[in-house]
Amino acid sequence: MKDNFSTQSADYAKFRPVYPQELIDYLLSLTEAHEICWDCGTGNGQLAVQLAETFQQVYATDISEKQLSNATQRGNIAYSLQPAEETNFPDQHFDLITVAQAAHWFDHSRFNREVKRTLKPDGVIALFGYGLVKIEGEVGEIITRFYWEVTNPYWDPERDHIEEEYRTIPFPFEQVKNVPSFAIRNQMTLDQLTGYISTWSAVQHYIRKNGHSPIEKLNEDLSKVWHSGMLEVVFPIFTKIGRMPA
Repeated sequence: MKDNFSTQSADYAKFRPVYPQELIDYLLSLTEAHEICWDCGTGNGQLAVQLAETFQQVYATDISEKQLSNATQRGNIAYSLQPAEETNFPDQHFDLITVAQAAHWFDHSRFNREVKRTLKPDGVIALFGYGLVKIEGEVGEIITRFYWEVTNPYWDPERDHIEEEYRTIPFPFEQVKNVPSFAIRNQMTLDQLTGYISTWSAVQHYIRKNGHSPIEKLNEDLSKVWHSGMLEVVFPIFTKIGRMPA
């Protein structure tokens, strides 16, 4: 698993969008027991905090110590520095395993073995994420151009899994069918939007290679067409959800 987010871990915690309660409720509806879950690749613990509202115990792991240092603390969340592919968890331990916007970084064959080892019979494994933010009008057009013309050469190859909405990620589980559609819908200021975009791994690669950030120019371009204090931004969510055979 790659660590592309330690450098901007504080901004990641500040600007990354939060998953909708409808998605959390759907995952809860699939799991009969709400005792123990594992949020893998937890980052700053955004999803772990949401799961902790229902599960008795949440284990949340990441390979970035800086990300974990920015994580929100709860009494029933145990954060630990562990790779997705090899953990110290017991066999058949979890009712639910979640991976939010991180599965594309994993060694999938090794991670899937770890899921099979640690997930209870009839337990649920849920991978999900989101692609390019959607915004109406000229603002959206500028961001789309920025994504494809400015940052595109700087994305890691794993980004292809996002573009393919995880369809090509190996998934040796009984896949749940007819999963509803979900989306993150937020109202954002210009500063919040560019703050979020600054957390992209491709932006960080751009800065390391070129010695300056492309965000300043993006902010100038957006300022010319940003005619409102806040705009609605939409992150369509894609999912890949399965069960361990009972």
